[in-house]
Amino acid sequence: MMNFAAAFDRVPKFVLFGAAGLIQIGLIGLMVTDRAEILRAGRDVTLLTRPLDPRDFLRGDYVVLGYDISSVPAGALKDTPSAGWGTPVFVKLAPSRDGLYEAVSVHPAPVDVTSPEVLIRGRVISGANCGKELRTFCGTLQVRYGIESYFVPQGEGRKLEIARNQRKLTVVAAVAPTGRAAIKRLLIDGEPVYDEPWF
Repeated sequence: MMNFAAAFDRVPKFVLFGAAGLIQIGLIGLMVTDRAEILRAGRDVTLLTRPLDPRDFLRGDYVVLGYDISSVPAGALKDTPSAGWGTPVFVKLAPSRDGLYEAVSVHPAPVDVTSPEVLIRGRVISGANCGKELRTFCGTLQVRYGIESYFVPQGEGRKLEIARNQRKLTVVAAVAPTGRAAIKRLLIDGEPVYDEPWF
């Protein structure tokens, strides 16, 4: 019986390169389709950005975004076991009187929400290493949701940075039922400045 290596050597190189190319195109297609599905079917939430340390200003052609929901009280999670940096959490959001969504509570797993509440999934980047053995949640958690940067056309980032630092920049994010989020639109003083295409 011919072994696998010998059979593999008989396959023409152009066939192998073609197969590798098709796999890469398929993976890119899956990523684009996944993002388009979040933007199409996700629930829209409007989030206020907040000023960031000047060291995080525009790098390349994207703007770094921070949100009020990036820092949340641990609530019932405080002093419970954590898996450390990168621990996944689910943050319940609800709209305030001005229509901007705010963090209500944080949970280790999905919980039921009622409209207009939304559950957004994030990862703890700070606040998951407290207690004697540094394995419990602290009182305040810093959470990233995967919507902390936004690519803009060359030279357009400065006006977004200024608006962000003046707290005039808001983000409309689409949140899927699974909790995954994607930036859908940027607004300055309530006026749309960038709309994310589905494809």
